[in-house]
Amino acid sequence: MTTDLWQEEIQRTIAESVRVASSLREMAPKLSQAATIMADSLRSGGRLFALGNGGSAAQAQHVAAELVGRLEADRQPIPAIALTTDTSILTAVGNDYGFEEIFARQLRALARRGDVVLAISTSGNSPNVLRALEAAREMSLKSVGLAGRTGGEMGKRADLCLCVGSDSTPRVQEAHLLISHLLCSLVETACLGERPRGGENLPERS
Repeated sequence: MTTDLWQEEIQRTIAESVRVASSLREMAPKLSQAATIMADSLRSGGRLFALGNGGSAAQAQHVAAELVGRLEADRQPIPAIALTTDTSILTAVGNDYGFEEIFARQLRALARRGDVVLAISTSGNSPNVLRALEAAREMSLKSVGLAGRTGGEMGKRADLCLCVGSDSTPRVQEAHLLISHLLCSLVETACLGERPRGGENLPERS
């Protein structure tokens, strides 16, 4: 009986994940716009700062890793920094100024005009993410948000907010991974110019 129930749950979850991922097709114009915002900054000498909490923190680090390392092509590293990794800064700022300031204060210290912020929050309402977007606007930084459903408050504060049509945190985070890979791929292509197709002249990935 338990096995039957698990099979039912597995099929339901996969079907819902596929539905949410498929709905991103309708977001293609916004995805292209987001990639353009990021690529324009990076090709002009700017840097990308990624941030989020929990699973979204892992997503921010994933994006930075794909750009500093590589996604598909052998190329020069693309400057991207996840503001979620320095535990001394996070705990010092959280202790002295409050958890809401952990990303905003880092942006004020490190970012400059021409940089771009990638802010990730499944609810779109994480206070520290919203404070970072406020700081970005005050500093004239471009910003792209990844959120769920309506985008929450993030939709009002990011220059462009990509909202995944689901109220389920796991489904939103799965879609954010797909979006992240798409954005990194488009940015990589833009920073390289026309990328060789089919892996020509590229070393094998390990």
